Amino acid sequence: MNDRIARKLKMLPLSSGVYVMRNSNGTVIYVGKAKVLKNRVSQYFRNSPKPIKVQAMVDNIDDFEYFITASERDALALESNLIKKYQPHYNILLKDGKAFPYIAINMNEPFPKLQILRKVGKKGYKYFGPYFAGLNAGEIVKTANSAFGLRTCNNKITDTSRAKRECLNFFLGLCSAPCTKQVSREEYAQRLKKAINFLSGNDDEIEQVLTQKMKQAADNENFESALMYRDRLKMVEKLKQRVVANMPKDVDKDVFAYFSDGLNGVLTAMVVRGGKILGVMNYPTEDASIEEGQTMFNFLLQYYQNMIVPNEIVVSHTVDDEEMLFEQLGKKTKIITNPKGINLSLLKMAEANAKDYLEKHIEKEKIKFSNTFGALEKLQQTLGLPRLPMRMECYDISHISGTNKVASMVVFKAGESSKKDYRKFIIKTVKGSNDFASLQETLKRRLARLKSGDGESFKETPDLLVIDGGKGQLSSCQEILHESGLDIPMISLAKRIEEVFVPGQSEPILLKPHSAELKLLQRIRDEAHRFAITFHRQTRGKQQTHSLLEDIPGLGPKKAQALLTAFENVEQIKKASVEELMIVPGIHETLALEIYKHFRKEEE
Repeated sequence: MNDRIARKLKMLPLSSGVYVMRNSNGTVIYVGKAKVLKNRVSQYFRNSPKPIKVQAMVDNIDDFEYFITASERDALALESNLIKKYQPHYNILLKDGKAFPYIAINMNEPFPKLQILRKVGKKGYKYFGPYFAGLNAGEIVKTANSAFGLRTCNNKITDTSRAKRECLNFFLGLCSAPCTKQVSREEYAQRLKKAINFLSGNDDEIEQVLTQKMKQAADNENFESALMYRDRLKMVEKLKQRVVANMPKDVDKDVFAYFSDGLNGVLTAMVVRGGKILGVMNYPTEDASIEEGQTMFNFLLQYYQNMIVPNEIVVSHTVDDEEMLFEQLGKKTKIITNPKGINLSLLKMAEANAKDYLEKHIEKEKIKFSNTFGALEKLQQTLGLPRLPMRMECYDISHISGTNKVASMVVFKAGESSKKDYRKFIIKTVKGSNDFASLQETLKRRLARLKSGDGESFKETPDLLVIDGGKGQLSSCQEILHESGLDIPMISLAKRIEEVFVPGQSEPILLKPHSAELKLLQRIRDEAHRFAITFHRQTRGKQQTHSLLEDIPGLGPKKAQALLTAFENVEQIKKASVEELMIVPGIHETLALEIYKHFRKEEE
């Protein structure tokens, strides 16, 4: 705790309000509300036991500010708005920001198809889900499509339009081909109704259809199709195993259980749709000292940002200010706080899951802390860094004999990879295999974007730059850093004996073998290397694919892309017959014959 924080703590009022914690970069890392600001904020800086992540947050606080509110309800509203605005690292329970998939049907279309969407709320759409880990929404869609012959294409199909020919799925018996009027709108609607019935929790009909198709394929000695239908039946069986005993098939609800050991806490979410448990997810909370009602309110607010609110929610603790929650969610729903019967059984199941998860989570967190924050603290001490390297960036170059030169920028935040912040560079100005110059170009472009504030990942200032290489690579990159006028710590990590080179020191630093800090540097270095090589292969592969197809007379870029979309790669195009090639939109008989002959000439 610095002097500035100590002075501010003495001046805190005995009022309700909201407090905002910032790190040394001025970034908001936590937002909280309090009935009494003085008591709540002071609690963070007392010498008392804290959960690992709360202690890590406190260690990272450089300053704080607060806002007095007229009431606790006003504080709740302000806190919610500030969390939405800043997305603070220590507030976000659903940290990956990933919305779970829904199966969606656009009922506005004359011939709707099943699709996977992660954003919900479109007018005229039916949604089924969400589907958590353990249930693959894509496989469920394939199961319904293969049973009922629903279309999978993106073509706009109307009552009057008609495609020239059916796609490959029609000939494989997987699509009813409404595009060529093989089925009427009424017949297709019946197929869709059966699929909706399946997605709503009724498995009997789809099981019968798939069993019949599997037997028919086997009788026709089409064993590949028979195996496919067998796998689809396995998916149906997997869904049947999730049925809740004594629950009607039309029941949809979410169940939330909060469990705490007084120091750490976890929220468990259980999704019940069509009488089946579609999934259970556990979310550790950062601070168990926050009241349960507030924790539940904050969680539900975040959880339903990307989820459909069901008509019934079962909770283990009363939610702070239900009316405000409904106002924020834009929907009023039934919240059950004293469940009975089947609701009580579901809640007990969720609570047991939460308790089991928390016990395992605490042990994992101790190891994780050692490998992340513990390693960052050791790096700061060993390298003499001005602050904890919460944002680390590592750069690497990849090429083959100077061709297709690319670079990678990998970002670690709080000791963990942040893939959304990764960036790729195609080297533009360097000729030949000059890694030093390639690194200089990459760093020059990255620092220019930092100064201009252009780009979401580029505008954040790194706490430490890591260069893959030795003293020479570090020296060349230091030149660019010096030219930029920016003051950012930089090191390089040489592979041979894992030497760490620091500017101004002639001898390298040798970190302890197998130490957490060395492993952290190795992780970010290896990740930069992997990312650069992957991008290089993609770049080289695109160039090779383009050159293989561009030699075929009459085959332009659009038709070449259509072929790649249909057959996935050049090898599959080579194996295709003339008839199979003609199924691809835009490939007429003459061109299909030309493509077929072109690849047969190569083989000769």
